[in-house]
Amino acid sequence: MESMRLDRFLKEQGIATRSELRKIIRKGRVKVDGEVCTDPGHHVDPGINQVTFDDTPIHHSKYVYLMMNKPKGVLTATSDRYARTVLDLLPDKYRLMKVFPAGRLDKDTEGLLLITNNGTLAHNLLSPKKRVPKLYEAQLDRYPGESAITAFKEGVVINSEFTTLPADLRFISMEPVIAQVEIYEGKFHQVKRMFKAVGAEVVSLKRLKMGQLALDEMLKPGEYRELTEEEKALIGAE
Repeated sequence: MESMRLDRFLKEQGIATRSELRKIIRKGRVKVDGEVCTDPGHHVDPGINQVTFDDTPIHHSKYVYLMMNKPKGVLTATSDRYARTVLDLLPDKYRLMKVFPAGRLDKDTEGLLLITNNGTLAHNLLSPKKRVPKLYEAQLDRYPGESAITAFKEGVVINSEFTTLPADLRFISMEPVIAQVEIYEGKFHQVKRMFKAVGAEVVSLKRLKMGQLALDEMLKPGEYRELTEEEKALIGAE
């Protein structure tokens, strides 16, 4: 890994803003290889030098990957003037690392949301050309019949606007009616519009998986955690 300025190294780990870090470093709160360093422009090699802040080791990682169980009523956005967003549920550390949600979940949809600062990986997960499946679980107001399975498999025509890519649908409960659907794209309100096209309304919707990455059911709505190394490997993360 190439060397970088000390203040940049610390900023990329969400310690503080660049201007705040200059003050912190000059106050002698940062050490490089055990020696106090007061020069914000001092170059460090993340693979060689050990950096500490207030004697706590700081390990450098270019990218961050968070799994959130998105709650209902929160926008999947980086900011909004009037409503709470998923980034409002995170500490400032991650905002400083310039994270964003990889894809969108409707305001009233809950479940798996990946938040990262790796734009290339987010694109690869979301692009229909990459055919990364997204698994949703929906509670419906009625059973639309077995014909819905065929309709989903062939691609559903949405209001003459577009035809969805083929999707897999299965029913796992009839009282209440619970269905799981796997899609390979993510157009506006797509799952809800697909069910409406076959005669059913979605009562509640939850995303369970993106590719091989599954929602940690131990996470309560609104909670998050960083991905494990095994989970990063599942989505091809660095």
